[in-house]
Amino acid sequence: MTLPAPDARVLLDTHPTHASAVIATITGPDTAEVVATLEADAWHTVAEATLVLVRIDREEPHWAQKTADRLTADGVTVAITPRLQDAIDEAWTWANHPMQWCTREEIREVSDQAQQIYDAIRHGRLRIHAHAHDGHTTVAVGTYTTGESIHLHGDDHLRVESYTYGSGQPAQNNALAEFGQFYRDAVRPGPAPLTHTEREADQARQPLPAQPTTTTSRQMSVPVYAADPANAPAVLDRFVTDHPEWAKHHQWPAEATYALHESLTLRVELHHGHGPAPGPQDEMWTIAAYESPIGDRLWHATATAGTPAAVITALLASLTDEHDWSSTPWAASTARPDRKPALPLADYSWEATTTETGSVWTSPDGDCRLQRNQSEWEAGNQSWTVRFSQHTPPEIIQRVVFELAEGQGPRLQTPRPPHPLTACPAPAAGPPISSVLSPTPRSR
Repeated sequence: MTLPAPDARVLLDTHPTHASAVIATITGPDTAEVVATLEADAWHTVAEATLVLVRIDREEPHWAQKTADRLTADGVTVAITPRLQDAIDEAWTWANHPMQWCTREEIREVSDQAQQIYDAIRHGRLRIHAHAHDGHTTVAVGTYTTGESIHLHGDDHLRVESYTYGSGQPAQNNALAEFGQFYRDAVRPGPAPLTHTEREADQARQPLPAQPTTTTSRQMSVPVYAADPANAPAVLDRFVTDHPEWAKHHQWPAEATYALHESLTLRVELHHGHGPAPGPQDEMWTIAAYESPIGDRLWHATATAGTPAAVITALLASLTDEHDWSSTPWAASTARPDRKPALPLADYSWEATTTETGSVWTSPDGDCRLQRNQSEWEAGNQSWTVRFSQHTPPEIIQRVVFELAEGQGPRLQTPRPPHPLTACPAPAAGPPISSVLSPTPRSR
């Protein structure tokens, strides 16, 4: 006898704060039945009839599609929002993945095995007795509730079972003894501290914040520098979609998303978090130009969290101008002979003053400043800051300044607390590969 399909509808959408997690909202008479199905499929309940899928390999859109396919086959109505569908269809690749010989599907298989280990530890099915750092990555020894003991190698989506032992107390004693022989003074009791990615996952599984009501979410148009912060992942996605000469990558470890120009001399970095409770307030942009794909960096610009969308969009759009920014340092750019960007701010009633550290322009309402200190430029207010290094082409600064002078942007009418002013450290060329993994576990 064929059972009737559950009378329920599921809406899948991107998570409001986590870069890759997926939210499922369920409605209909048979909501409880579908919730149970999703929980069995590794979804986590965060509110009534609302679940989140969060993984340590940034592959949530891929697995959300598989969940949608299974629900649809069971007769459940499933809707996917356009922005999640874009994430599902995106053909991104890991930059500098240590298993470069693997195909995309094989990388997913490795990541899913790591996910299963992570889930076993989180749900108590795998007890970690001790851990160590082998000079490259984290290693650990543990025992499953089924009795089998193992050695683990790697973090997050690169964690693998490097050695397997039999079941029972003798096997566990052997696993612990050999782990101590391998790593000696580096051995520490218990599991290793949570990685950044694991902390992000824990944060995404927290109850969702209350959504603003219609009376508090009305928008008004304000000068662009006073507008609400950008939805950073969406801005970067739109930029890459609109400019096919750019491609998006995820760097290992998965703390940032990168967009690379086809010349490999321009790079946009979006870092997703730096604190113990990552979120939108931790996002940071870096744009850099390099002499060659493996050459020195020529100049860079950084933007803190809270920077309005129009300012970020103007900064990104400047990279698409008909200039070879990778070979256009300050002195050779197409600026005026004094090598300064053209500033239209006086025409918009911005006040110019001179201080001991340099020139300063202040908006008519006093809420935004642009200043030049020793050939470095900085724009912003108490909520956000954009900085340009010494050799940033003035045409790029000029485009952002025009946006500050002329642009308008949306802001919720209800007051919002300002984001703390975050310092922008100079970006590194990218984290090196710090571990070499065995592709298959060894049995002992």
